[in-house]
Amino acid sequence: MKKLLLGSLLATAAFASNATVVEMQTSQGTIKIDLFDQQTPKTVANFLTYVESEAYHQTVIHRSLENFIIQGGGFTFTDDFQAIETSPAVANEPVLSNVKGTVAMAKVGGNPNSATSQWFFNLKDNSANLDKQNGGFTVFGQITADSYAVLDKISALVHCGEIPVVNITKEQCASADTTLAITNLVSINSVVVLDDDPNSSANLSPKENTLINDPTQPDADDNSSGSMSWLLPLLLLGFNRRRAA
Repeated sequence: MKKLLLGSLLATAAFASNATVVEMQTSQGTIKIDLFDQQTPKTVANFLTYVESEAYHQTVIHRSLENFIIQGGGFTFTDDFQAIETSPAVANEPVLSNVKGTVAMAKVGGNPNSATSQWFFNLKDNSANLDKQNGGFTVFGQITADSYAVLDKISALVHCGEIPVVNITKEQCASADTTLAITNLVSINSVVVLDDDPNSSANLSPKENTLINDPTQPDADDNSSGSMSWLLPLLLLGFNRRRAA
């Protein structure tokens, strides 16, 4: 991948940026993401390692919270949810704000430097909650304007707990006789680099995280409803117990 030149800061404190562009093909449509290579180089390099190894191929969206986030990058599914193999955690880089349309890394509660493979889309401006919580959640990209429709489509699906599902009713979610198959989940078929030209996203202006170093702003509570802690074994346990023939 080509080395990217450092962009200059705008007077408004928003950043000028170039970026690698990746394309995520999902069962609900295509999502394009501009990566902030310059502002979060370690996180982008970590994400691209998973992309280039095809680790995200045939994974699923395992968490969706209305008007909050959509999360993926952690699991495949055959007869059960299986965690993907992860690399060592990446150092936190909380320099950009968790505003609507950005992509950030999920991590373990109480450990700022614990992000590995999982990421989430911010469905609204979550900066007040996530820019300081757990050391701040590292924003490393933003979706293109034409990708919002796909996130809206996922958000509108029936949810079994926090898991968006297809062709399953709320009543079936509560039934012990329900069998979950890969066709009932939002699958990520592939994530590939679409453009690594340093000038591909010259007009991006990501918003700076101004809360992370502001002593007047209290730290957000990791145990709040906005926590991005990986409590996933508990979230997925209901389906694991309800496997049927």
